[in-house]
Amino acid sequence: MKKILVIQQKMIGDVLASSILCNNLRQIYPKAQIHYMVYPFTKPVIENNPNIDKIIRYDDNLKRNKIKLLRFLWHLRKERYNILIDAYNKPESFLATLFSGADLKIGFYKKYTKFLYHYNIELLPQPRTNAGTAIENRMNLLEPIAPNFAFDNRPKIFITETEKQQALENLQAHGISESDPYLLISVLGSEDRKSYPAAYMAKTLDLIAAELGYKLIFNFMPKQAAQAKAIYDLCHPATQSLIVTDLVAKDIRAFLALTHFSKALIGNEGGAVNMAKALYKPTFTIFSTWIKKEAWSSFDNGTTHVSVHLKDFKPELYGGKSPKEMKDKAMELYQAFLPELLQPELQRFMNQVKKT
Repeated sequence: MKKILVIQQKMIGDVLASSILCNNLRQIYPKAQIHYMVYPFTKPVIENNPNIDKIIRYDDNLKRNKIKLLRFLWHLRKERYNILIDAYNKPESFLATLFSGADLKIGFYKKYTKFLYHYNIELLPQPRTNAGTAIENRMNLLEPIAPNFAFDNRPKIFITETEKQQALENLQAHGISESDPYLLISVLGSEDRKSYPAAYMAKTLDLIAAELGYKLIFNFMPKQAAQAKAIYDLCHPATQSLIVTDLVAKDIRAFLALTHFSKALIGNEGGAVNMAKALYKPTFTIFSTWIKKEAWSSFDNGTTHVSVHLKDFKPELYGGKSPKEMKDKAMELYQAFLPELLQPELQRFMNQVKKT
């Protein structure tokens, strides 16, 4: 029986994207033991995944305590992995790869670490399908062990019946019955440079409320409560009447269950969008002015999954530079990303949502 380690640390969207490796490895090696190394805070998006036998938690504290780090690496080596797939390719995963003693190691090509892996996979400069490079690059990590395999490239999230029932009870407690349509709004990104300006977001919400009349549930981090309130205050009173201000998911699993019953998710690009896609919910994504859309506009089809980027409308603002090269000018660029630019695409998306 093979034992396999997949490594993907840091953010929720990355961990969810790389879970497709575990899903496909189960199809390639049905009887294998599949372990997934992630940061603890990302665990909720992979809980209950039947294709993951063990979640290995890599804590940031390990970087600050050499003795604990060495113990961690020693326990990793004792697992005696046959295959290691490093989808992270950063110093922490280099160490894990080096100490693992795995028979076969696969990672992305970097000139200074190519000696670590038996197979070094080149990153794609541009997407070949609507899955986007974030997904396609991960799928390519499986090519050395399963060339020409019919891969399933869609991340999946598994919600329990208990979690669904708790979500319904939570909704009912806030005056939303099972038949009431509502939208989840990713009202803020993970930081200011990933958040559509407050005034622009409020104007966009006014359009959504006037067009659909659905209840709106904000999604944001607890530390962003004041910023979310500021956006609420900028909305038209008719929009405010549709915003369920006191319904906030207590944790990620609760948010996932709320997403399961929603009509769609609209808002800033980030982990929430990726989670909604993994639950097969329609999404309308507003990309930050400095994030590369080609990587994370996964499964865009112009109908149920739509994303917009300032560069789509005003490429002249970027010149010959990529969005990432313009990171320092992100906030300045946002001022040019007027709500009127994205409204035609948003209108078409809302027309589609009405049909579902």
